[in-house]
This record gives sequence, C-alpha cells and structure tokens, in this order.
Amino acid sequence: MKEVLREIGMIARALDSISNIEFKEFALTKGQYLYLVRICENPGIILEKLTEMIKVDRTTASRAIKKLEMNGFIEKRADPHNKKIKKLYPTEKGERVYPFIRRENDYSNAVALNGLSETEVETLFNLLQRVRKNIEKDWDYVKKGNKRNY
Repeated sequence: MKEVLREIGMIARALDSISNIEFKEFALTKGQYLYLVRICENPGIILEKLTEMIKVDRTTASRAIKKLEMNGFIEKRADPHNKKIKKLYPTEKGERVYPFIRRENDYSNAVALNGLSETEVETLFNLLQRVRKNIEKDWDYVKKGNKRNY
C-alpha cells in the first residue's frame, strides 16, 4: 500500500515550518495563524467549534487562544444571552495580519498545485475531502474516549 498519509504529513509539516518562519515577524508561531484565520473568517466562533474545525484537542486550542489574546490578535467576549459562553473575535491587529496570512496561503496553494490541471486539482480536492471525512469518524470516536481496534 502506498504511504499516502506520510506524504500528506510531510506536506503539512513543510508548510507549517515555512509559515512559522514567515509569520515570526508578527509574533505568530506554532500554528497560531491557523486559529487566527478561522477566527477572522468566523467572528464570534466558540472554542468548541474551533477545535472541531482545526481538529485539535481543547487544551491545545486553549493554549493557542490564550497566546493570541495576550499578543492582542483576538479577544474573548461574553455571549449576551449566556455569560458562560465566550465568543472569539479578531482585534484590529488580527484583522491587519489576516490578509498577509491569506496571501501566504494562496501562494502556498499555487506552489503546491503547480503543474496540475484544473481537473487534477478538482480530483485531488475531492479525494482529500473524502479522506478527511473518513478520518473524522475515527477522530470523533477517539475524542470521546474510545479506542480503535486495529
């Protein structure tokens, strides 16, 4: 069997490493940019929804959110109907950095997909979505405290 997940992992780690270096000037490190992008694209998102989007555990997300908040990229606001719920919003500083992160993402996409036809890109996208959906089932299962049988 082809080691597809190794290839995906190498691509993800290489892009993450590049981003961590390039976003250092904004004091964004260790994947914090992923959280900032999702918050900018979904102002008012709650932590639980964010963890599901990024596929990380609550502790990891909380740590990143805390750093983003301390560095002035995001802010937490209480929900007007339920004070226990904290919603996440980008600050002005976060909004200023967002276009740069998007440009880097668009550039990385262009580099990664260089030489592929539009049809190949569409096929790749659809196949990767299917792979993600397959993995999400196990992610949800294990996240709820279960153990996979393999």
